[in-house]
Amino acid sequence: MTVIAFEKWQALGNDYLVLEEDRLPAPLTADQVRALCHRHFGVGADGVLLLARTSDAGFVADLRIFNPDGSEAELSGNGAREAIMYLHRHGWTDRRQFSIRTVAGEIRPTILDETRCRVDMGRAKLHSAKDFPSGGPDGRGELAGRTFQFVSIGNPQCAIAVEDPDALDLGAIGPDIEHSPLFPNRTNVSFYAPLDEHAIRARIFERGVGETLSSGTGATGAAVAHVLRGGSSPVTVRLDGGELEVEVEDDLHVNLTGWALPVFRGEIDLP
Repeated sequence: MTVIAFEKWQALGNDYLVLEEDRLPAPLTADQVRALCHRHFGVGADGVLLLARTSDAGFVADLRIFNPDGSEAELSGNGAREAIMYLHRHGWTDRRQFSIRTVAGEIRPTILDETRCRVDMGRAKLHSAKDFPSGGPDGRGELAGRTFQFVSIGNPQCAIAVEDPDALDLGAIGPDIEHSPLFPNRTNVSFYAPLDEHAIRARIFERGVGETLSSGTGATGAAVAHVLRGGSSPVTVRLDGGELEVEVEDDLHVNLTGWALPVFRGEIDLP
């Protein structure tokens, strides 16, 4: 048996298990990720955050993010905030501003208080030859009779404006969009409706996860789409798990602000 120490965190109901690489007895496997995230036979989570110390003075840590199906994600807005607040809480750095490295590149958080941070997510892109190769420079597309806005914010986002997100069965319509041939690496999907110039209501279907109570990058994709359709920044995104604030600059540079909290810590024996 392998003993794995973890700490569970949540941000707007989006829960992750935080692991420190140097406390693992062996490299983490996809099977172990699936076992850890299983809500009946494991701890239960929307994913795993693996933190590693780095000798690069420009970064406090390296962060890898895994979906509950064992696949690796480039980025997660909620997961990143949980990792950031974990690093702050556990003394990896005493700075209020620092950088961590992800598969998607550098992200730069600012600690606002003991539960909240603002994350410089970099510049959103509307075209990706890798994730939406048939898309044009504006990122607009059509799928199953719906117009969508493609947004890359470290990971692929498909944002769809609808009349009422709460009237949708995401479990029924989400998988076909996630696995559409338009998106060779699958995609995250957000369904959103404007509430006013500065606010939207959104529901999220995440790649490799399914419907979640919230998603930081999903909220970001929906906010960018809202601004492109005439909305104004900052955008308050109202999700099932709570609210996030997304600042979208004229060049599509994005800052994401929200909270993250620890739930509990423990150890689990895995085969």
